[in-house]
Amino acid sequence: MQSIRKPASAPLPGHRNQVRIIGGEWRGRKLHFPQSPAIRPTPDRVRVTLFDWLQMHLAGRRCLDLFTGSGALGFEALSRGAREVVFVDTDSAAIHHVVQMLQTLHCDRGRAVQMDAATFLAQPPAPFDIVFLDPPFTDRALPQLCARLESRGWLAPGAFIYLEDAAASGEPVLPAGWTLFRSKRAGEVGYHLARRQ
Repeated sequence: MQSIRKPASAPLPGHRNQVRIIGGEWRGRKLHFPQSPAIRPTPDRVRVTLFDWLQMHLAGRRCLDLFTGSGALGFEALSRGAREVVFVDTDSAAIHHVVQMLQTLHCDRGRAVQMDAATFLAQPPAPFDIVFLDPPFTDRALPQLCARLESRGWLAPGAFIYLEDAAASGEPVLPAGWTLFRSKRAGEVGYHLARRQ
């Protein structure tokens, strides 16, 4: 595991590559992220709904942001009291951005790892209470990722798993023992919260 110190790309004109933390300790703080067609931040209104769903279950919990991209989900979780967030992404600029933001915020509750999801999940597990899964829609990777999280011991009892996919894909296929806790659609994005029983 390593944190890469490669300089991130400059923000796009018009602040198109920035997101705002919606609630908690850093409410209103803007996060700039690298210019990359692979980074697709979760829309504000989706994050508002997601963290409304999680508000009673987040404080003191250990979280995994497996396709961190802009870092919006992980930083929102930290702002709202998560005990720890592990940010994982293959993009060195995205990981550099996360490291820089953690330093700027003087936060020691986050850890950034440059690694692909499959390699990360092949390691000895350390269970998480909440996992954010927002892979590229074209990868169709959610069923395999969910199966690996379950079979390899990455989930604590009662863990929540957030899944984001193209709305056209419908409700996600979940492993045995998971239930669909919440599910909504916002334009072309389908977003779901599952819970491990």
